[in-house]
Amino acid sequence: MNLADFLIKGIEAKGFKEPTEVQARLIPVILKGRSVVGQSQTGSGKTHTFLLPLMSKLDATKDEVQLVITTPSRELANQIYNATLEMAEFSEEEIRVSIFVGGTDKQRQLDKLGNKQPHIVIGTPGRILDMINEQALKIHTATAFVVDEADMTLDMGFLNEVDQIAGRLPENLQMLVFSATIPENLKPFLKKYMANPLIEVVESKTVISDTIDNWLISTKGKDSNKLIYDLLHVGQPYLAIVFANTKSRVDDITEYLKQCGLKVAKIHGDLPPRERKRVMKQVQNLDFQYVVATDLAARGIDIEGVSHVINAEVPNELEFFIHRVGRTGRNGLDGTAITLYEPGDEQAIIQLEKMGISFNPKEFRKGELVDTYDRNRREKREKQTAVEIDPKIKGMVKKKKKKVKPGYKKKIKWAITEEERKKRKITNRTKARADRKERKEQFSKK
Repeated sequence: MNLADFLIKGIEAKGFKEPTEVQARLIPVILKGRSVVGQSQTGSGKTHTFLLPLMSKLDATKDEVQLVITTPSRELANQIYNATLEMAEFSEEEIRVSIFVGGTDKQRQLDKLGNKQPHIVIGTPGRILDMINEQALKIHTATAFVVDEADMTLDMGFLNEVDQIAGRLPENLQMLVFSATIPENLKPFLKKYMANPLIEVVESKTVISDTIDNWLISTKGKDSNKLIYDLLHVGQPYLAIVFANTKSRVDDITEYLKQCGLKVAKIHGDLPPRERKRVMKQVQNLDFQYVVATDLAARGIDIEGVSHVINAEVPNELEFFIHRVGRTGRNGLDGTAITLYEPGDEQAIIQLEKMGISFNPKEFRKGELVDTYDRNRREKREKQTAVEIDPKIKGMVKKKKKKVKPGYKKKIKWAITEEERKKRKITNRTKARADRKERKEQFSKK
């Protein structure tokens, strides 16, 4: 791919052997300076897809900003920042990388920018825009702009800030937008700043990794908190994440598990920034075996070693199911995903199945998980019995089921066969008459 030598050393140090599909498709294109919209699932290797070619073109002798990367959450920004430092350390020339996120010392960042401008700027849209408005961060020299997790940026209401940042950048800019999905509301922004970009959609071969055991468990008549506690003891998870839809539900589950004696970390948007950063670092250091989180932790945050994911409830936005479950079974490792559902979630489960997700129904019984029935078995049985049966034959079948003499059974069997034969004969005769009539009508028209 003609990457810079220092990046080859960084790649070898990371243990990368083969590029992922999105990397193989887009790195050569990005190296040529083309603007790109890359759509692929979380965990497909998007970060290095843009980092490697853009860092390869960097000129560390210039004392100016050359690359700006925005991402919707602090955790994602930190993740990209660390990945950038891992590669930058192999460069002979110093590559200055700065991260700008909320919840950090703004004055300290302003003072630092007064001395030198970074080559690479990474951060959340709000704080980067703050630095620009303070006239401390000079991004007008940048040659490339990356909007990572663009759909999440839109969902979290940060697109306006990204728009303002893009407006301060030069016109002849290489712009890269990466996203798991491309919502309609994002398209006007793309059209505004990107002229004839390459749009590359990398479809996942499987909706979720085939190394994941995907289980479905009904909570009907059960205490879901106790069920979660019981499930966390099945299979001895190395690291388990429990996902819930709301901050209050995360708090509720966390409190329950702590009362049961478990050491649990929680991650959601109401935690103060420093607390979130501290908790994430502890999770990365494996200080916790159990994490309870909102979908904030489902998008792009790479927590290594997750062996189990439990969906305490079906996500409100079904796309998040894939992001949640994708936290486990990474890099070819085995993983277990367990989804708890109530009767009211049936339609959501059906929609997930239509998306290509297969579930293995399970039940927690006597301290262990056992296979259970297909929840659609009644519906399938009704479809089978819905085939219309002639009333006369139906009566004969009922007679046949009764305890009668063997000779009579043979007579009944013959009668049923004869009745079916007569019905076929009548049907064929009726069809033949209709065909003759149609041919006659066509002949008379001629």
